[in-house]
Amino acid sequence: MKDFRTASDKWLLAAFVACVGVTLVLILVPVVHAMFLSLFKSQSFVSDRSWVGLANYAQVLSEPAFWRAFGIGVSFAAITIVLQVVLGILFALLLDQPFFGRPVIRGLTILPYLLPTVVVAVAFQWLLDGSLGLLTIWAERIGIGRPAWFENPVMAMGVVVMASVWTWTPFVTVSFLAALQTVPKSLYEAARVDCAGPWARFWHITIPMLTPMLMVIVLLRSIWMFNKFDIIWLLTKGGPLSATEHLPIMAYRRAFMQFDVGGGAAVATLSFAVLSILILVYFHFYPLEEKEARG
Repeated sequence: MKDFRTASDKWLLAAFVACVGVTLVLILVPVVHAMFLSLFKSQSFVSDRSWVGLANYAQVLSEPAFWRAFGIGVSFAAITIVLQVVLGILFALLLDQPFFGRPVIRGLTILPYLLPTVVVAVAFQWLLDGSLGLLTIWAERIGIGRPAWFENPVMAMGVVVMASVWTWTPFVTVSFLAALQTVPKSLYEAARVDCAGPWARFWHITIPMLTPMLMVIVLLRSIWMFNKFDIIWLLTKGGPLSATEHLPIMAYRRAFMQFDVGGGAAVATLSFAVLSILILVYFHFYPLEEKEARG
């Protein structure tokens, strides 16, 4: 590390160390506390605790409900990630084309991502209301009837997927749009000289150049969507019949509604372990050294 000679450099280093320290505390303290709680049996955070060791983990892992919630979380994350990536690349390619008002449209694209999650949830609940919902009325007018959006398990999962994709696709779009600005235009010009069509240029130039960003997006969206709590809880609370209950909701329900703090902490710890393994696998196949070498 280079010597920090000036006072401003020392203050900058101190601020950086302080920020890193605060971030680590905010992350590590809750994780360690959850692991600690998972080793005890208690009905609340202030009640007496009895040491049970790994019994909470054994009980949780033996329950079919845990594996069902795990499968729902994986399915929800996989479906939303695929849709966000596909739509994000499509919208980024469209926004990269020259057209009138492009700067304004690009700015408006990010608006859904900036909305608070509770606003998105309330908006979708209003659109899908069984009596006055706009989409419900339209469905009835075209002869489908009034869909039971939140009563049918498949439709409920479709609603949370649709809300999630609508909210977070703009982030993916802007990320891919930024990556497209780094692709040399000379590559497309050379491909046109070689009589390569749009589809060939897309597969042999655009996709390879977007691969680093694609890997980062898939990693980030996998972490966020597998651990996403707010949008699902606000829309369905894990229902109907636990059709949208994944591990974060299961941990919350178990700790705060079933008064099993140790079991809820065990579920949360197992969810954290799954995410940690995912990150380790990612860095194994796509290490930072490779990124630096490409840079």
